[in-house]
Formats: sequence, structure tokens, C-alpha cells
Amino acid sequence: MQKERCIRCNEQLYLLADGMVKCSACRYKYSPRKSARRLAIIESFCDELTAKETAGYLGINYITAKKSYDAIRKALLPFLEEAYAANRNNILEYDEYLYLDHTKRKERKYIFDAHNFLTFDYGGRVYNILMPSLSRYKSGFLADGLDELYYNEFSKFLKIHRIAKLRSFDNTIVRFWKYFDEFMKKYKGIKRDNFIYYLKEAEFKFNYEISERREILKRLWLYPDLKK
Repeated sequence: MQKERCIRCNEQLYLLADGMVKCSACRYKYSPRKSARRLAIIESFCDELTAKETAGYLGINYITAKKSYDAIRKALLPFLEEAYAANRNNILEYDEYLYLDHTKRKERKYIFDAHNFLTFDYGGRVYNILMPSLSRYKSGFLADGLDELYYNEFSKFLKIHRIAKLRSFDNTIVRFWKYFDEFMKKYKGIKRDNFIYYLKEAEFKFNYEISERREILKRLWLYPDLKK
């Protein structure tokens, strides 16, 4: 059986008394068991499994899977910012989107719970900016019985004052919106403060193939100190 090689320099490893391994050349030390579990979680995340599905599939505690998913999502934010910053001069199109959870779409009063974000197409990939929340206006309009009026006026506003630059209806941005809408059906009751992480997860998965996702997340989360 071929011996495991160092993840940093590919040289020989030796086993320590605490179960860790250490490289004989660069002296890097890590836990093979922890690394194997993290790699399995990365693969599940990239394959579109939820944290609950990953916990069942890998036979691990749900809390562990959920915390791991949360850590991955947080690690994605600066990565996606850097990817966009390096290519912001290549913006082709942009448009705004109003997203409302599927369970709330039948009642107009939930318009205040909608999330509004701008989507940019830069060279076939997308980048999203979350706009200020409408929820701060909710209590006042509902108390005054103006929710119906607000819904109608806001709908008109979106139609008349769209911030858009689209060359056709068959484009990368619309394809992302369709992907995002389907992607979010798996999740129920996401807190408003956490919405950005799910939006960026969808952005990441839309922009990169599964094999690319895995390599990126290995650098970001599996061995974070090896990023550079």
C-alpha cells in the first residue's frame, strides 16, 4: 500500500503518538482523520447535498455538518469578492431581482419579506449585491392597513425604474435567477441575516463546475493555511 504523502510538499509523513501525522521535510502537522472528514463534507457540499442530507450520508452529527456548511459559506464570501474584483471591467449585463420565499408568494403582505439584489454578468459568471431590506417598513405599513397599496406601488416601481442592462431575455443572469429559485426550494425558514450566505453559495455553484468547486474549497477550508 502506498504511504500517504504530505499535502503541502508531497514528501514522506510519519505518525505521531496523538494520531497526527508530520512531514519529515517541511514539518507540517495535521490530522488525517479530520482532513478526511472535511474532504467528505466538501464533496457533499459541492454535490448539492444539504447539511441534513450530508449528516445522514456520512453518518455524522447534524450539528457538525451544519457548522461545517456555515464555515464553508463564510469562506466563500471573500473568495467571490476577489473573483469579481479581478474581473469587474468585464461586466456584460446587469439587472435586479426580487426574491420571495415560495411559501410566502400567495399573500401580498409578505412583500416586505422579499430580498432585492442586483446580479452582474462578468464574462459568463455572475456576481450579486444584496440591496437594503424592506422589512424595516413592514410594521408601519401593516399597522396603517397600507400593505395592499404598498404592494401595488412597489410593483409599479420595479417595472418602471428597473436598473437594467440586458441584451436579451436568454442570458446568464436569467439562467442564474432560475437556478437560484430552484436552489432555494430546499431551504425553509432562513433568517434574513443569513440570506446572503445562501445567495453566495448559489452564486459559487452556478459559476463553477463540481470539479472546480472541490479544488477551490480545498484551498479555502480543507487546508486554509495552504491558500497561499
